Amino acid sequence: VRRFVGDVLPEFMVPAVVVVLDGLPLTANGKLDRSGLPDPEFVSAVEYREPGSADEQVLAALFGEVLGVGPVGVDDGFFDLGGHSLSATRLVSRVRSVLGVEVPIRVVFEAPTVAELAARLGEGERVRAALVAQERPVSVPLSFAQRRLWFVHRFEGPSATYNIPMAVRLSGVLDVEALVSAVRDVVVRHESLRTVFVEVDGSPVQRVVDAAVLEVPVSVKEVDVVDVDSEVAAAAGYRFDLSSQIPVRASVFRCGADDHVLVLVVHHIAGDGGSLAPLVRDLVSAYAARKQGAAPGWDPLPVQYADYTLWQQQVLGDEDDPESVLSGQFDYWRGVLEGLPDQVSLPVDRPRPRVASYRGDMVPFVVGPRLRVAVEELARGEGATVSMVLQAALAVLLSRVGAGEDVAIGSPIAGRTDEALTDLVGFFVNTWVLRTRVDGGASFVEIVRQVREQALAAYANQDAPFERLVELLNPVRSTAHHPLFQVALAFQNNVFPDIDFPGLIATPLPASTAT
Repeated sequence: VRRFVGDVLPEFMVPAVVVVLDGLPLTANGKLDRSGLPDPEFVSAVEYREPGSADEQVLAALFGEVLGVGPVGVDDGFFDLGGHSLSATRLVSRVRSVLGVEVPIRVVFEAPTVAELAARLGEGERVRAALVAQERPVSVPLSFAQRRLWFVHRFEGPSATYNIPMAVRLSGVLDVEALVSAVRDVVVRHESLRTVFVEVDGSPVQRVVDAAVLEVPVSVKEVDVVDVDSEVAAAAGYRFDLSSQIPVRASVFRCGADDHVLVLVVHHIAGDGGSLAPLVRDLVSAYAARKQGAAPGWDPLPVQYADYTLWQQQVLGDEDDPESVLSGQFDYWRGVLEGLPDQVSLPVDRPRPRVASYRGDMVPFVVGPRLRVAVEELARGEGATVSMVLQAALAVLLSRVGAGEDVAIGSPIAGRTDEALTDLVGFFVNTWVLRTRVDGGASFVEIVRQVREQALAAYANQDAPFERLVELLNPVRSTAHHPLFQVALAFQNNVFPDIDFPGLIATPLPASTAT
């Protein structure tokens, strides 16, 4: 079927799944009955060969679990099945948990099929300690990522620069009381959302607000339809005082009997892009339960953010210990970034202000299907990811407009390296710097290969906290520009949250902080 379709359609329209039916199920009106269609099964591009050894059987099952496909044969490649760097990190975590083996992400790229990866299990890597609930000290320190934002908050004061806003129009009969209760349920469930940041003996610590005395800021307001955009913008731009306010708030704007807008704002110190899916999923689940007059029937979370913070310190160790993970990673980054230019030179139309304003905007453009497919095919052909190809393209572009041959681009890295973090709301993202040498005589494929090598090495050293790295490298500091890099590429491939409130039609709305 796929060969037949491939003869009459361009490659990007050939489906990855095929279901053969005797006939299409129809409704009483003669239209396609989508609910009557069977669940599709993945059809691999290679002939199915059954896993043989126990390791192959486990890996095939884990490939299918992480990527949501099946059945997976021993010759199926992880990236051919739709994998990318983020899902490769999840695979590594699942392999660690199920098989008790540490597999570097580089090995997944070098041995992407089930058979190849099974042959390379356990190549001498020490297994990282699993993340479990920790014994809490009196004062829980901040995670490395939180320290970065806490410093910015103290240095610049409350601002909307690091707000994560979500806005959605809810059409239908909304149970406002149930929604307010659901927001509280979610904040109670995730300790990161009810944490304030205070100083004890000159050091910042996390203080989780007890659920019994917790006041969750949820406002309900009558709003004229013409004022919705301005109200959403005002809500998105709220300025948290992290020392006394929990880092989340919700606003419900009633525009009519069956027309409401929900705006949820989380400060980045308590959440990240990977937090949106579990946050929305839990909110929808809690709303469904509260609408029925019941509390949500969640299984308890295996860990909380404070557990992660303590575990992070244990796993990475002391940077003064030459045998520690942290020390080894800092050595890597010092070597890679030595001699980096202070700034990227770009043909801007005005000088930088002395103090960065953080004002900003978005300019959308579209990458069409054919170009997207070409990028994906180039990535697969080079054993790379789409983000690596885009990183190479951006480096070449910056070089051509004046950045020279030594181009540094920053990127966020998800940081969810243990499976216990999958359903947790929290701030796990770190920042890394990929340095690309753009030789005018090199082909673009050679640039992609260089970026691939840089990225794979960076994955193995992704835990080194960026703000501490800046201190160690000690570049020229300025309030006018960011240290080490001034251009960043964020490839947003997190799972998009499914906003499916029962009895309501949800339509996402733009919510900008203008930063």
